[in-house]
Amino acid sequence: MLYGRVTETAEIGRLFAVAREGGSGVLVVRGEPGVGKTALLDQARQEAAQGFLVLRGAGVATESELPFAALHLILRPLLDRLDDLPEPQAAAMRTAFGLATGGVADRFMIGLATLTLLAENAPLLCLVDDAQWLDRASAEALLFAARRLHAEGVVVLAAARDDEALAGLPELRVEGLDRAAALELLDGNAPSLPAHVRDRVVEESGGNPLALLELPAAAAGEPGPLPLPQRLQEAFEKRIAGLPPQARSALVVAAAADSGELGEILAATRELGLPDDALAQAEGLVTVRGTTVAFRHSLTRAAAYQGAGFIERLAVHKALARTATDPDRRAWQLAAAATGPDEEAAAGLEAAAGRARERTGYASAVAALERAAHLTPDPERRLRRLTEAAQAAADAGQNGRAGALVGAALRLTADPDALATLRAKVAFEDGDAQAAYTILIEAAVRAEGQDRTRLLADAARAAWTRADPDGMRRVHELLGAMPGQEALAAAIGGAAELMSGDPGEGLRILRANVAAMPQRRAGMVGERLATVMVDFFGGDFARSHETMRVLAAEFRRRGMIGWLAGVLGPLAETEFFLGRFHEAAATVDETVRIAGDTGQRQREIHARGLRALLAAVRGEEADGEGERADRAGALQELSRSAWADRAGALLELSRGRFEPALERMEQLAGGNHALYFAPDQVEAAVRMGSPERAAAPLDRFERWARAAGRPWAAAALARCHALLAEEPEPYFALAVREDERPFEQARSRLLFGEWLRRERRKAEARTQLRAALETFERAGARPWAEHARNELRAAGESGAQAAPDALAALTPQELQVVRLAATGATNKEIGAQLFLSPKTVGHHLYRAFPKLGVSTRTELARLLAPS
Repeated sequence: MLYGRVTETAEIGRLFAVAREGGSGVLVVRGEPGVGKTALLDQARQEAAQGFLVLRGAGVATESELPFAALHLILRPLLDRLDDLPEPQAAAMRTAFGLATGGVADRFMIGLATLTLLAENAPLLCLVDDAQWLDRASAEALLFAARRLHAEGVVVLAAARDDEALAGLPELRVEGLDRAAALELLDGNAPSLPAHVRDRVVEESGGNPLALLELPAAAAGEPGPLPLPQRLQEAFEKRIAGLPPQARSALVVAAAADSGELGEILAATRELGLPDDALAQAEGLVTVRGTTVAFRHSLTRAAAYQGAGFIERLAVHKALARTATDPDRRAWQLAAAATGPDEEAAAGLEAAAGRARERTGYASAVAALERAAHLTPDPERRLRRLTEAAQAAADAGQNGRAGALVGAALRLTADPDALATLRAKVAFEDGDAQAAYTILIEAAVRAEGQDRTRLLADAARAAWTRADPDGMRRVHELLGAMPGQEALAAAIGGAAELMSGDPGEGLRILRANVAAMPQRRAGMVGERLATVMVDFFGGDFARSHETMRVLAAEFRRRGMIGWLAGVLGPLAETEFFLGRFHEAAATVDETVRIAGDTGQRQREIHARGLRALLAAVRGEEADGEGERADRAGALQELSRSAWADRAGALLELSRGRFEPALERMEQLAGGNHALYFAPDQVEAAVRMGSPERAAAPLDRFERWARAAGRPWAAAALARCHALLAEEPEPYFALAVREDERPFEQARSRLLFGEWLRRERRKAEARTQLRAALETFERAGARPWAEHARNELRAAGESGAQAAPDALAALTPQELQVVRLAATGATNKEIGAQLFLSPKTVGHHLYRAFPKLGVSTRTELARLLAPS
């Protein structure tokens, strides 16, 4: 029976109401030990008895380093349904759970498989207790799935202490009971308690329900303060002390065991000479359900283990190691039994780490390798294992931990360039491309052969990321002195010239030598990325878009979720430059989610900067609701993004604030993509009355445009000349002719229409302004549309209002879904590509169809067919 939990039970009841209507709900119940979190989960289980399938599992402290241990426990009732999953998901899940070998257990594909299993077996309640002790791999899979639940009829309810477990999900804080509820609980469980003792327990328990249940026995005849809630372990220790010695010893075995499996625990108790009924004497503190042993409360486990002597704990771990059938559990038990350097235990943990990495349990591999290093007697092996632990931490997205492990490894070597690549990776992922460049360039100066080439190539990437042409020229100089590296050196030099110098010459050099640029990914991916680099910096956004779109589709098909963010970001850039702002918003939204899930901070910062740029087109501030941080520090990182700075300049320009817009643009003149925004800089300079400040950006843009040979670049160049010419009409006529980038064409039409109106050629002006307004309205570019509308009124046309694009009414995710649905893809296929459940896909289509005025997929395909 629950006491005093009206608010909490109402919130959980609301989740069930939403699920019964076809929605989904997720809630993490947080609070101190003993506050009643598990009781709320039990209450939810009772409510779910009417029509819900119930899955339940819990984190176990001693299993927190075993990848997918908790997830396997939770999903075990559904494992006979793996064949119903899409094959990549099923294969990943089988490999993760040890049901198959040879596959790749991509951790994000496992998260998608978890989502599909939950959704396809709805209505469903998933209960997760002691989430603070979930192994990292299970926690990542559950987070991935929980964040994507929307319209499946699923409720996920987790209980966790006050830490970062399952951070980012909706939370409910559970506090102690008020006095009335505390007295009611005491009266129901200890009715004969003397009044003065009852008042004392209520006062000193802080309303903690577990304290209210356990402290009455500890309070009888005991002077002084009672154990407070944070010291509840004392109460459990007294309960355990009253057991027979053999039962206490059996409790220690159960507490030290990793699995909670009765057979494993009994094998170890027999190894220690204990009778089989020893554990039965502790019933009440533990329960046995089938073949599983569970402690009544996590504090019981802690009290049983910590209350044993050091020698007894070592003996228990040795017994568990001798009787373990699972090699990973044996390795961890050997490590727990070690009292100093132990190569056998270290080698066992290293092997466990290898198995964890095969299942993409990188976080578990980190823990195993770090512990192995501490147990390794040989310094060289210790250095190697620490290095591998640092690499696994970087692969797991644990950048801070990777940095600490790198520091520990460096203390074991006198080589100043040891781990240079890994040190640079940690710095780069932490957002410090300058530090990464410095590490790499200093190591490269002292390195030789292929090591030097690799370090210099990585240094060039870091310099490019931070828009540092001088850094790239330094790499060019060093590579140029190396035999056989002339083409690579030339390509890097061309990129530096493109960034700062003669961009036309830089583009020509880059085109001639980019094939020599080494790619991080071989085969299909490497070749296509080299092509994209040439196309993108040559201004062929349409071809770049198609290449990236095909790559993204390939990654989706293969379930390569961790690679997607690196493709989706550039894809969103091409969509922005092509004026496909609604598509770009959808791509950016997905990039932010995936980069956040995969721990790719740089990708997330980049995507958030693009989101700010898209907001600027709509006339919105970059720090609006859509840019609020999902975790601490995200806004500060966003402020360092060149794309966010570019967004501020574009917003100022759209509002007619030309001087601050120009100042911002001039500060960004050396950026990687400054050339594409040079026409904005020219416009701001001319319209604020300082045409001389347009000379430099115009010269650079003209050199690049002539080398690029793109029609849109020629049109943008003509617009720049029109702004500066005494007779601008021929230039404007050229500028408005090209529609490769419709938004840029509309801006040229707006400027042309303004000029025509001032020349009193109002009929011609209205023709240009109407076309500009239509494009701006369809793009959702409100400030530009308002400007065009004002000009139309001044040209003698009132009430001008263009019909907006129907797609503009869709959310970014709805747009992604309808575009795939228009190709004939099923809900299941769409869900697999977008990492959503099929039911959520159906929900998005249900909402999108009325917005688009269609009722069938056939009509949808017709609506979205190219005109």
